[in-house]
Amino acid sequence: MTQRGRLLFEYLRDSAAQFPGKPAVIVGDQAHSFREIDEDSDRVAEALQRLGVRRGDRVGAILENSIELVVAMWATLKAGAVFIPISPQVKAEKLGFMLADSGATALFATASLVRRVEEAVASISFPGVIVWVGDKVATTGVQWIEVLTGLPHPLADPQLIDQDLCLIIYTSGSTGSPKGVMMTHRNICNNVWSISTYLRNQPEDVVLCVLPLSFDYGLFQILTGARVGFTVVLERSFAFPYDVLKRIGAYRVTGLPGVPTIFAKILEFAPFDRLDLTSLRYLSNTAAAFPAAHIRALRTLLPQATIFSMYGLTECTRVSYLDPSRLDAKITSVGRAMPNSETYIVDEHARRCGPREIGELVVRGASVMRGYWRRPEETARTLRDGDIAGEKVLFTGDLFWMDEEGDLYFVGRRDDVFKCRGEKVSPREVEACLYELDWVAEVSVVGVPHPSDGMAIKAHVVARAGRAASEDQLRKHCMRRLEPLLVPRFFEVAEALPKTDSGKIKTAELRRKG
Repeated sequence: MTQRGRLLFEYLRDSAAQFPGKPAVIVGDQAHSFREIDEDSDRVAEALQRLGVRRGDRVGAILENSIELVVAMWATLKAGAVFIPISPQVKAEKLGFMLADSGATALFATASLVRRVEEAVASISFPGVIVWVGDKVATTGVQWIEVLTGLPHPLADPQLIDQDLCLIIYTSGSTGSPKGVMMTHRNICNNVWSISTYLRNQPEDVVLCVLPLSFDYGLFQILTGARVGFTVVLERSFAFPYDVLKRIGAYRVTGLPGVPTIFAKILEFAPFDRLDLTSLRYLSNTAAAFPAAHIRALRTLLPQATIFSMYGLTECTRVSYLDPSRLDAKITSVGRAMPNSETYIVDEHARRCGPREIGELVVRGASVMRGYWRRPEETARTLRDGDIAGEKVLFTGDLFWMDEEGDLYFVGRRDDVFKCRGEKVSPREVEACLYELDWVAEVSVVGVPHPSDGMAIKAHVVARAGRAASEDQLRKHCMRRLEPLLVPRFFEVAEALPKTDSGKIKTAELRRKG
């Protein structure tokens, strides 16, 4: 049964009542209990209300993964406002755009970014208040310690309903200005329930989160932990992978959510002789296609761990997952719709496709966003009329096909597919072929302009640490495994590929590079 009528922060209050002294979040060597986080976020929420934040106001946070970010998020929701997580990697111009576009009335900011933040707020004459986290470095705004330890005041009930906005998450904006994805309390509560249901999360779980909380996949580890009552071991990043992986044994971690670039890095430490990873119960992947070669390697190295291959997008968080019992038979599939959702595939005329026909994936259900903030035209293109009168469904822009049993297979972003010599090419097929080589760590295939091909196939490849990359080997392998059209015309071996702070490869940047 879905959690109808819930407000997201009620999950935290429930766990604080049921597991008051249990660690909710561990940062470094410091454990923070559910009760501590609940009480601290009450105090910060009261302070926000005293500073003028009201129901429906937007509050941003540009903070590294930290307990302050967790508390700021819960406090914003308790105050009745809408939380906007912002990556600490964004530049001043983009930060200013997000603050101006959202009409934010408050911002939590790390003191180490004071110059960037002050440049951003000055560029838009930001009218709101800034709460600085860290050493005092600015002459304006208030300090975190002031809002956390100020005199207590009654927290006013903002009289929210589950259709009120809860989060605005800005997309990466690779093809233009970032768009704010609007999610309601009902959206997020449904998604947290659904994800924790198919992952079979239990209060005994301990989840290691190396993903940024500015990324919805990372943020959902905190939200799911609050609903279920499990502990999250929160890392600032995956910059020092061996040290991070040692914490799996130290804290008996049971769940490890990641993206392909993280799992590729983990595999560099195989066969894990110096690491204790025996407590892992499950691994989950989304954000980008999980290479079959990496799945097979992880299954061999971690036989006790269940692997969940998932697909999602910001506009509805998570869409589908492959039942782990079918992983061997359908290793390249992302499965079926998550609980309380439905998916189907349509052609360019919005007619439903049959089995094995490639088309655009459509999603319906309580997970689908309210729309894009202040973008009515883009919202109308993405949310369209469904089969039921008055219902809007999400056109994802992603190409899929479905087998006879209803399992989904990702082909690529509509924008990623290109024509080479007059025929459509999906980078996914070429990437999967190159990942078959055990010395290949990362791959990104793009189309680049070419005088005779129209668009030529170019493969960007990163070799595993200590392994030499050979363009000749790459080409010969592709010639053995792929039809001639799909053999890349160009290969570029690189030490690293450009990535977002959430670990996604920046394919648009590689396309622009040519």
